[in-house]
Amino acid sequence: MMSSPAALGLDFGGTKIAVAACDLAGNRLGLTTVDSSADAGAQAAFERGIAAARALLGSLEPHWRLAGVGAATFGIPYDDRVELAPTIPGWEALPFGRTLRAAFPGVPVALATDVKAAAQAELRWGALVDCDPGLYLNLGTGLAAAIVAGGEVIVGANRASGEIGYNLRSVDDVGVRVAERAMLEDIVSGKAFSAAAAAHFGRPASPVELFESAATDAGAADIVDTFVRELAMHVVNLAVAIDPARIAVGGGMVRSWSHIGPGLQRALVAAMPFAPELVPAQFPFDAPLIGALALGVEAASREVSAGERASSEPLDEEALA
Repeated sequence: MMSSPAALGLDFGGTKIAVAACDLAGNRLGLTTVDSSADAGAQAAFERGIAAARALLGSLEPHWRLAGVGAATFGIPYDDRVELAPTIPGWEALPFGRTLRAAFPGVPVALATDVKAAAQAELRWGALVDCDPGLYLNLGTGLAAAIVAGGEVIVGANRASGEIGYNLRSVDDVGVRVAERAMLEDIVSGKAFSAAAAAHFGRPASPVELFESAATDAGAADIVDTFVRELAMHVVNLAVAIDPARIAVGGGMVRSWSHIGPGLQRALVAAMPFAPELVPAQFPFDAPLIGALALGVEAASREVSAGERASSEPLDEEALA
């Protein structure tokens, strides 16, 4: 029996590892999720992800054969390490790309940060299809962006393009080392907003609760206004530099889009000569995994015959669910 080519996507997160497989048109064939078990360390977490991937691939045989692997991770992945990845002890020293290739010998592998993988998903199948340039903004636990130009996600010289969480917040920050100042991500992110909510209510609280309280609670309204205004300043400055056709916003805080989107839109319209379209991402919550699949599809497509290559037509979200 002739087997068909399939792509594998792995999303290594701080608390869970998601693994999925799809055909080269992006239609999902299987999905599994395992705990990262971060307390056991980097190698153990990585091996849990690989074991889950092999089990998933085993369930697809003999009808499907692995043709490409895409992997997304928190931090910036290289063949011999992962930079800016404090979540799992030892993850920064893990030879990420090299170990992944050793796990799937002879199969092309592509790597990306979780946010750039999310941008890849939006570029291939979602809200940034045919946008040149486009901008993906991730409002999750942290804060980052990804720039799309010429049909590609721009990675930068050190793969750190779009790490706007490091942005300076005022002229007082100029010349001050990172460890000696508050980064933008310390103030504008899901983690920071949750801390602000907990401080305001005097108990653990979610960003959604704080946003919803803003209609009747003056203190909550002030926190929300400050958050959206500072976020808007940096988004506008980034958009001025890039002149994107569209900005797609993903991440957990998109659940409060009705409280965030209008302020961002007003700021863009007021400041820019040509304001871009601003939309929620098509895959706001699981985009890193879908992006890992997109990376796997691209890696596979370079290796298969022209007759087997995936269509670049955008798919609806149900095909990837």
